Amino acid sequence: MKLDRIDLAILDHLQKDGRAGAAEIGEKVGLSPSPCHRRQKLLEERGVIQRYVALVDQQSVGLSMSVFVRVTMMNHTDDNLRAFEQAIAAFPEVMECYEMAGGTDYLLRVVTADLQSYEHFLRHRLTPMPGVRSFQSSFALKRIVYRTGLPLPRSGR
Repeated sequence: MKLDRIDLAILDHLQKDGRAGAAEIGEKVGLSPSPCHRRQKLLEERGVIQRYVALVDQQSVGLSMSVFVRVTMMNHTDDNLRAFEQAIAAFPEVMECYEMAGGTDYLLRVVTADLQSYEHFLRHRLTPMPGVRSFQSSFALKRIVYRTGLPLPRSGR
């Protein structure tokens, strides 16, 4: 889908305030509410806007630990990789999972309340998974940058 400058402006505003209404967004992007609403709905229908969420502060809900886990698999058959990906997607502690190139097969971002919770994740979820050869954990000391909005281009493609 080709996005023009108005589509990008709508997306930019919604990334900053997902609760903004068509009147507010339209005012920011130079459209009346009805055409703005139609464009927003079209962006949703085409999958550009995937969903709307509330961003919850991790610390406020007692999830103070962020761990980055590099996972190496025993073999790289499609069945083995697919099984790992399906299983890891079911674990609520896994906030992100990326298939990687290089010495690591997967990179996970895992969020837990404390070290004991992370140990439980390792012992009862990750370690027993068939096909996992090894993993290496790196504990985040402090979050420096956290963004949810994409760096959209200034004008349409």
